[in-house]
Amino acid sequence: MSEQRSRPRRILGHPLTHLFAALLILGLTQAFVVKLFMVPSGSMENTLEIGDRLLVNRLAYSLPGSDGVPEPGDLVVFSTQEQLWPDGNDAAPDSPLSWVKYGAKWFFGDLIGIGPTTDRLLVKRVIGTPGQTVECCSTSGQLLVDGEPIEEPYLFEDLPFEAGTLDCATTPRSARCFAPVTVPERRLLALGDHRSASNDGITRCRSRDGPSSESCVRWARTDDVLGEVFAVVWPLNRWGGLS
Repeated sequence: MSEQRSRPRRILGHPLTHLFAALLILGLTQAFVVKLFMVPSGSMENTLEIGDRLLVNRLAYSLPGSDGVPEPGDLVVFSTQEQLWPDGNDAAPDSPLSWVKYGAKWFFGDLIGIGPTTDRLLVKRVIGTPGQTVECCSTSGQLLVDGEPIEEPYLFEDLPFEAGTLDCATTPRSARCFAPVTVPERRLLALGDHRSASNDGITRCRSRDGPSSESCVRWARTDDVLGEVFAVVWPLNRWGGLS
């Protein structure tokens, strides 16, 4: 009888049981509360660097009182559609070796959060929310949201623009320019801070030949937003909150 009673204790006290419990708690935390995410590209430099590990608040847009829509300027991680966002993470595996890589990504990326994930995830900055109209550029080269120029102190290496020489009225025009686009319901316009190196929502709309139709825009869906980035936790010399 005593041996039967001690068996559950031995199981509960086994190191593998502790490891399983820790992984379960970690997985649930990342799925519903805070996710650790690794920056996959340089499209958000210098705000975020390649390889930065970020904390993503998965409750940011789902708590009571929230309308579920990020604010302009928020840094968000969102899942992507492969046909629209080809620079996300790899698609599902189709060979034994790719299954091994997929499993490693699931463990180290999805579960633990220290590597690339199996999902196609990107991190960008929200520029336009449903109902807003965004265009570029003002006479000084700024983005316009609902007709008003916005300040973007976070920009790094924007596309060339020089009033009177290379702007939206010259031929050829600046690649920074794009025609007005209005954000549909349940969609976001998300761009990279390293604007000249970001394959983002407006990339396909930039043309030196003139305006493009709104069909060129790659919208991020509000339902696909995992959460808001609020801190860098690795490397330690970049540790700190983000605003």
